[in-house]
Amino acid sequence: MRDLSELRLELDKVDRQMAELFEQRMAICSEVAEFKKENDRKVFDKEREEAKINAVRELVEGDINKKGVAELFRQLMSISRKLQYRMLSDKMQLRLPFIPVDELDKEAHVVYQGAEGSYSQAATEKFFNRKDNISHVDTFRDAMQTLDEGTAAFAVLPIENSTAGIVNEIYDLLAEYEHFIVGEQMLEISHCLLGVPGADISGIKTVYAHPQALMQCEHFLRDKSWEQISMKNNAFAAKKVADDGDNSQAAIAGAHAAEYYGLDILKQGINQSGINTTRFIVVSNQKIFLKDAGKISLCFELPHESGSLFHILSHFIYNDLNMTKIESRPIEERKWEYRFFLDFEGNLSDPSVRNALCALREETRNLRVLGNY
Repeated sequence: MRDLSELRLELDKVDRQMAELFEQRMAICSEVAEFKKENDRKVFDKEREEAKINAVRELVEGDINKKGVAELFRQLMSISRKLQYRMLSDKMQLRLPFIPVDELDKEAHVVYQGAEGSYSQAATEKFFNRKDNISHVDTFRDAMQTLDEGTAAFAVLPIENSTAGIVNEIYDLLAEYEHFIVGEQMLEISHCLLGVPGADISGIKTVYAHPQALMQCEHFLRDKSWEQISMKNNAFAAKKVADDGDNSQAAIAGAHAAEYYGLDILKQGINQSGINTTRFIVVSNQKIFLKDAGKISLCFELPHESGSLFHILSHFIYNDLNMTKIESRPIEERKWEYRFFLDFEGNLSDPSVRNALCALREETRNLRVLGNY
């Protein structure tokens, strides 16, 4: 058996040869890019790449080597495409129908989902820094519909909570409607136990709240024998308690709701997580983005094939773009196929962003930029 140091020296020699061949290959790929540029050819040729993978598999022996060489050449061709996208970026002419603006129209009509006194109302007032020309609707779909009809310029919707996770319906509506994210607002969620004036915790028998709020306050509620009743919104819960005037009833909601409905705060900060925060998005039917925007949201679909998502994500690494979030949602009527939602840092005017989007446009299905904010 040969010594390990001897084997490593031999590997180093092979690796140097591979590095030299890699440089030769990339030089040829540059010429390929020039040809495609002059002849208006697409970068991504799926049939050609699959034929190449099948051919190199036949050049080696054994299942492990066949799988390994296929993976190696997929990576080589992926790197080649990235070089070609960069060289052809001016030719590909990525057209994005978004108009950069200095600021949003903060006097325009805004809607939020839920009752008055809700966290959504608080987030809306905080983002727009006003209380006038703001109204509420019953459902998330109603909010999107007002944008469709032009009766509101913006809608403020909760998209995720640091404790409870994403709001699935919002992702599905973003895919369904041709609306765009133009801003976001983080709101710290501090749940309070609210009762009618003069009520006392010792006399509470029933508590009303949104199911997520009940879950987020599970530690506080654990040793209570109270009946827990779910409501579609915490503000609706507060309104019910105020309307009923029953001192045996309580609601879980924010201090904003207590002030609005004239309720007493029986106990403050009853959610178990001290960093409970909800991220709200500001949605518009206008294709605009702030000139200093720093986050981009996308959605796209991929073929149900091994490695397809891996290869798409590599475009963000190659262009030094920091991806901050990825989610998937099932595509209706297409079994085991998913739509991906992705956030990353950047501005639509950045060359690296445009280069990555050129690649994604070629290699994904139904790519949509949901907004730059």
